[in-house]
Amino acid sequence: MDKAAILSDAVRMVTQLRSESQKLKDSNEDLQEKIKELKSEKNELRDEKQRLKAEKEKLEQQVKAMSSQPSFLPHPSAIPAAYAAHGQAPGNKLMPFVGYPGVAMWQFMPPAAVDTSQDHVLRPPVA
Repeated sequence: MDKAAILSDAVRMVTQLRSESQKLKDSNEDLQEKIKELKSEKNELRDEKQRLKAEKEKLEQQVKAMSSQPSFLPHPSAIPAAYAAHGQAPGNKLMPFVGYPGVAMWQFMPPAAVDTSQDHVLRPPVA
């Protein structure tokens, strides 16, 4: 009777260990799949970060180029007809033109007027 009890306990323990082993294998496979998904997502995010970084540098260069433009109009032939001023001086003379297209006008405003951090308090939504 002792042998039978020992064998039945051993069989029960082996089946329990096998089922636990199978659960751990399934869990391991799921985790490996999750790791693959996360690695691919990480690579996609890395690529997007590089693309955004390059786009940011390009935009910064454009802003730098726009901010370094003189406040006088270039020779009239360099200005497209759609942007040419009506009262522009003839010849090679340069004339100041405050509303020159491509120059952001907010840079001439005081910082307090550009600050929008308190807009929600000062101007609550109407709806």
